[in-house]
Amino acid sequence: MQKLRCLAVDDEPLALELLEDNIRQVPFLELVGSCHNAFEAIDFIHETPVDLLFLDIQMPGITGVQFLKSLQGPTMPMVIFITAYEQYALEGFDLDVVDYLLKPVAFERFMKATNKAFELHKLRQQSPAEANVNHFFVNANYALVKVRFEEINYIEGLKDYVKIYVTSAKYPIITRMTLKGIEQKLPSARFMRVHKSYIVSLDKIQSVRNLKIHIGEAVIPVGEQYVDDFMAAIGES
Repeated sequence: MQKLRCLAVDDEPLALELLEDNIRQVPFLELVGSCHNAFEAIDFIHETPVDLLFLDIQMPGITGVQFLKSLQGPTMPMVIFITAYEQYALEGFDLDVVDYLLKPVAFERFMKATNKAFELHKLRQQSPAEANVNHFFVNANYALVKVRFEEINYIEGLKDYVKIYVTSAKYPIITRMTLKGIEQKLPSARFMRVHKSYIVSLDKIQSVRNLKIHIGEAVIPVGEQYVDDFMAAIGES
């Protein structure tokens, strides 16, 4: 069985010991290290591959939130926050963590969070051929949400977030990703970047007028640099 390489970070010795014990009890988790503060964790991650980071928030020096904001790159581990302070849950969502555990953590709740991380890891490891290419998953509101290609109307990029507008929901799905990142998940034959902030489903376009795309009640501009490719895609020159 493939195992997730885990790093536990907590400045409280007893809490860290309990966390280590919980990790060791889960068959698909492997404890590769433990740290008492964010400074140790920074050095550890630079030297050792980590798939899943269990991170306390309230720590001296650099908090868990500050530490997480400093992490960058495609190899950034998944993160589960563990804290005694419930008010940090919203900030955890903003940082796209897998889950948020409140101390003292019941083992059943710990298992629920780690199962979610394991499923997300498997999805990330799949090749396009393995991952039935009629959908993909995004992390939204502490859940893995399936997004079917056929349901997407258009996607709007907002800095580090995207809004996915689908036919099956009144409100968009909001997930912490870049537009470029989500573009890589989409089949190019069905979806097209038409603006620095928009991707549209070509099948859902109802009309184009004055370089404005109409999809339902939405009106989406075509950026100047995308005009030629877009017109070619819809069969106009």
